[in-house]
Amino acid sequence: MNRDLPAECTLASGWDARLELAYARRDGCTIPVHRRHVGPLRVQKHFTEPSGVCQHIVVHPPGGIAGGDSLTLDIKLAAASRVLLTSPGAAKWYQSFGRRASQHLSARVAAGASLEYLPLETILFDGAEVDLAACFELEGDATLLYSDVVCLGRPASAAPFAHGSWRQTVEVWRDGSLLWSEQSALRGGDTQLSSPVGMDGHTVVGLLMWAGPPLPDALLDVCRAYPCAGRAGVSQLPDVFVARCLTHSAEAAHAWVAGLWQQLRPFMLGVDAVAPRIWAT
Repeated sequence: MNRDLPAECTLASGWDARLELAYARRDGCTIPVHRRHVGPLRVQKHFTEPSGVCQHIVVHPPGGIAGGDSLTLDIKLAAASRVLLTSPGAAKWYQSFGRRASQHLSARVAAGASLEYLPLETILFDGAEVDLAACFELEGDATLLYSDVVCLGRPASAAPFAHGSWRQTVEVWRDGSLLWSEQSALRGGDTQLSSPVGMDGHTVVGLLMWAGPPLPDALLDVCRAYPCAGRAGVSQLPDVFVARCLTHSAEAAHAWVAGLWQQLRPFMLGVDAVAPRIWAT
């Protein structure tokens, strides 16, 4: 090991960054009650909405993830707490040069609590070898709103996703029962990128998922009709609501996802949507 490097980083293995966060409700507001990090993964000072929701921005100071890097987030929400987590900008996953990079997110949401996990886009550079995994464990009537925007390559820079691979899993559990399990696997240059039953030539995919009470028909109709600069569809399943879009730009996908969030938020929490300030910068 190179003794000049921090213990969590070696030239051979990459960064090992870990972040633990816990929240609880105090006097009508949600506040952070635990924070621990190893390596380059932090949170900025939290912001409390007038409704008492705690907004927190998760920051990866290096600004990009290289081959061999590993990011781990462990989040816990106590009963009745309300938290919105986002990021300050796009997560850039660089060419891996034969070493896979990964991010693992686990969250436990206690009864009566609500988690909104709304990061900005993930950009997979040509040659990136990436594993992404998220697991949410809900207790009782806990609710979850999860969004994800993935950009395959950088077509504006004439750098399509021609090499590398993207593997992603998302699981949602409630009281030990699996509500939702999704697995994605795509190699750079795969025919699914152009296939009509795959990406159909689009380079960006957006997802918004709600685990909670079913949407009223009127709200579901609003979501179905919400304009998208691409292709979009929504489905109300027995345990989750899922909305997905295919576009050619991260901005278009984020605008669609954020627009749906603004429609859903009053139903979810009984309060208006307060967009994180970082989204406007």
